[in-house]
Amino acid sequence: MKNAQPETLTLDRIATPVGEVLLVTDADGAVRALDFADYEERMTRLLGRHAPGAALVSGRAPEPVRGAVEAYFAGDARRLDGLTVKTGGTVFQKAIWAALRAIPVGETRSYGQLAAAIGSPKAVRAAGLANGQNPIAVIVPCHRVIGANGTLTGYAGGLERKKWLLAHEAAAILNALCRAFRPFRHDAKTVTKRDETTSWCRENKDLAGKRLSHGRKSAGFRS
Repeated sequence: MKNAQPETLTLDRIATPVGEVLLVTDADGAVRALDFADYEERMTRLLGRHAPGAALVSGRAPEPVRGAVEAYFAGDARRLDGLTVKTGGTVFQKAIWAALRAIPVGETRSYGQLAAAIGSPKAVRAAGLANGQNPIAVIVPCHRVIGANGTLTGYAGGLERKKWLLAHEAAAILNALCRAFRPFRHDAKTVTKRDETTSWCRENKDLAGKRLSHGRKSAGFRS
């Protein structure tokens, strides 16, 4: 019996507001890894565990995948939801990573809530460890997990990126809500309510924009 040929994976590099993203896909278009360029060594290490022996070659990811990642960073925060991912890992790790993908855009969970979501409420520490070993950042949104007291805690891609990602997603939800506002009547009362909503949206969009800008600058990213 002949030895199976090593799997070939494609490494793409995508510019984003918070640094270059490394995107690894396989021949079927499944995402196998995603990380930031300044953590390439860690990405390579984790990929070695999940796809041992795989050959990594530079190239362009399939357009639906690349386009979804670009759209996410451009403000369409839900575009990543439909992407297919593929990892190794233990049964527990895979359950945690699946639970991460179930956290809606614009929401967060604590490590305790994450553990409870897979039916292991006492495995809080193990849930935290599995969260930290996630090889597919952003798409498998480990940045949406925070401390029980509401603090951001750590993030493998850097705490400032975590702040930016959460603010980015909150801004995307806010934009969607404001676009969805449509008055049903055009009497004076509705017009006043519409004006109040427009003002509220404008003020909160400005605040979200300032937070995103601050997140980029404080971490040394380009505005």
